[in-house]
Parts: sequence; structure tokens; C-alpha cells
Amino acid sequence: MKEIVFTRGSGWIPNVIHEDGGLKLMLGAGADANHDPRTFTFPIGEAHLAVIRTDLGRHLLLWSAVLPLCADAGTGGRLDEDAAVALLDPVLLSPPADVDALFRHIRWDRSRLVAHGADIGLLQRGQVCAAMRSATQNPNEKRAQEHRADRRRAERGTVLGPLDAAVLRFTGQYAHGSTVPRRLPDAVDAALLPEVMRVIATAEQACAGMRIGLDPRRGRRATDKQAWDRMATAVDTAVRRAHPGLADDAVRTVSFLMCSEAAERSRNTPAATEEEPAGPGAAGKAALSFTDDKGAEKKWRRGGPRSAAAEFWEFVADRSAADNEVFTIEDEEMGEGIQLHFYADSLARVTTVRPGRGGSDPEYRVEYTLVDGLDGYRDLVSTYARGGCAALDRHGPWMPDVADLERARRRRPTR
Repeated sequence: MKEIVFTRGSGWIPNVIHEDGGLKLMLGAGADANHDPRTFTFPIGEAHLAVIRTDLGRHLLLWSAVLPLCADAGTGGRLDEDAAVALLDPVLLSPPADVDALFRHIRWDRSRLVAHGADIGLLQRGQVCAAMRSATQNPNEKRAQEHRADRRRAERGTVLGPLDAAVLRFTGQYAHGSTVPRRLPDAVDAALLPEVMRVIATAEQACAGMRIGLDPRRGRRATDKQAWDRMATAVDTAVRRAHPGLADDAVRTVSFLMCSEAAERSRNTPAATEEEPAGPGAAGKAALSFTDDKGAEKKWRRGGPRSAAAEFWEFVADRSAADNEVFTIEDEEMGEGIQLHFYADSLARVTTVRPGRGGSDPEYRVEYTLVDGLDGYRDLVSTYARGGCAALDRHGPWMPDVADLERARRRRPTR
């Protein structure tokens, strides 16, 4: 039967229990194969219990020293009890200098001590006992997360200044650089907030008027990567010029914030109708057929609530996939159409040179051109819907065969 003898009743700090006729330290650590928490126990003595009761710092140091042994046990292994027991006297009963010396030679979990208020500077200097004078029973996990982030930065040679840290806290990315950035002015020291807002203002001015639209080639909510990269570059350049002392981490988080906000605005804005006003003497296409590489088809006729371009890009967003990257718009009555090759950043226009007669096949002219990203595709689709293949002449150069297209692609600068 298990009986709790001593507990601090706070988080995961180990408890002392009485079980099988003796005292044991019980702690939760790691997880099993089903992701449920694992519990470990090992025997302790009355003298160890006495220290654990009265000295929070030593209790936490013992926990920190035992956690790596729990990690060694993995998802199903046994705790090395002999190794755990061997830590009891050196950690709990030895003089502070000996404890400090021990921690210079064993593995220990620094983040647990930081979370519970240990002095980080003293820990870094190897004075673990002195560092625990500021220990608290209740953990501050955010403090531990930020400390881990600082250590990762230090490993790659990055040291944050006060403004760098304030900018990262403003965006919520101090501890986790992969989280979606937000604006958190309350997280910034009031004395630094005006300077942070000047950095943000610089970024906002740099990307004023720029947008990051949705990219239907990658689904309904995916963003246009090329537009994202353009905005990130504009913000990065402006911020570095206006605030040359900022660390790379701070500059990147500001660019990420601007781009994320722009992308979110596009996701929450109703899709544009992409009107196609007819040019002089032209009424635009009356009916079009959209198809993909999997045999799906959608018809569009003029007079409906949405333009041909808007209907086509919705069709693409619904159907596009890694194995479905060729889409066609065809005017069956005129015998012409365009084919979009998303995998190759190219487009083909197909026109009928001679219709089939007497059972003979029609003769077609196929011409190819390279396309510059999603904006290029949108322009070509809208132009075709307004004026057909003839209207695409100015969007060349048009190449008569695939070999010419491949040579042009190889000459194109890497983007």
C-alpha cells in the first residue's frame, strides 16, 4: 500500500511515499509508448527525508539530477535505481562546495531549476547551491522556455540586446520562433515600448500597399509564396537600414509579423470577382470550359454572378494537388484555349489553324511561354477571358515548341 509521507503539492516536484515497508522518492517523468506519464520510485532514508522537508533548494537539485536517469529509461525501461540512490548523499547531505563540484561532472536538468527560480548567472558559474537560494515552490515555465531559447541562440552565436528581446516579446516569439507572431504590447517593458513601436512603424511603411494573396494552386487557404518573399525582403531591408543595431532574430520576427498579418487579411477577405471589362469592340468570352488533369470539368457562361477568372481560380483551388497541376481553359466555339502548367511555371495557348473536314483531324498551333508566378498566371487568365488567344500576343515571347521552352527555362535566373 502506498502512503504519501511528504509532498510540496506543487507541479511535478517529487513526493516522498511509504511503500513496501520503506521510504521512497516518487516522481513523474517522461511518457510511455501510449504517451501516458511514467512514474518512477527509488528508496531513500530518514536523513534524506529530513533534508527534503526543510530544504527546497536541495530537493530541487536532487530532482534535477535524477531526471536524466528517467530519460535514459525511455518509454518502457527501468530506472537505474543504483545510480539514483548513489545521488542521495552527495546531493542532499554534502557541503555546498561538494555539491557544486558534483554538478560539474554529472548530467542534470537545468530547465527545472530555472523554472523554479534559480539564479541563472550563478548556475552558469557552477554555483548551484547558491543559485537555489532564490528557488520558489511554484514553477514559472515561461522563464524556463525563454532560458532554453537563449541557450539555443548562444549556441549559434547570437546574443540579444534589450531592444532585440523587447521586439521578440512584442511578437510573442521570444521563446518559440516558430509560433505565429502577434502584437503583444503588454509583454514589453514600458520604457522600451516606444522604441519597439518605431521599429514596427518602419516595417509597416516598408510594406504599405503590398499584399499577400491566396494561392489557389495550393488550395483554398494557402498564401502566395512569391508575394510573401517580396514583402519579407522589403520589410527586412527597411528595418535593417533604419535600425542597423537590431539582431537578425529581431528583424526576422518583424518581417514574419508583417507577412502573417497580410496573409491573414487575405484569408478573411471575400474573394475578388476579378471583373474582366471588355476592351474596345470586344465583349469578352461568352462561354468557357475548365478542365484539370484528372478529367474534372466545369462550365462557365457570361451573365452569371462571377467572372470567368473568379470561377476558374475557384475550380483550381478545389482541384489542385501535387499530382494535379495542369489546368485548361477552352473556348469550344472558337476552337482555342490555354493550358496552365503549374509544375513548370509555363502556359501554352492553343489555336485552331484549320478545322477538321471530311473526317480529317483539325490542325492546331501550340505556343508556349514562361510565367512569372501567380500574378503572371492571373494576368494571363484574365487577358484570355477578355480577348482570347489573340489578346495574349503582348504577353510573349511565345515559343513554337517545347525544346525552345526548356532552353528559356534554363536561361531564367533562379528565383
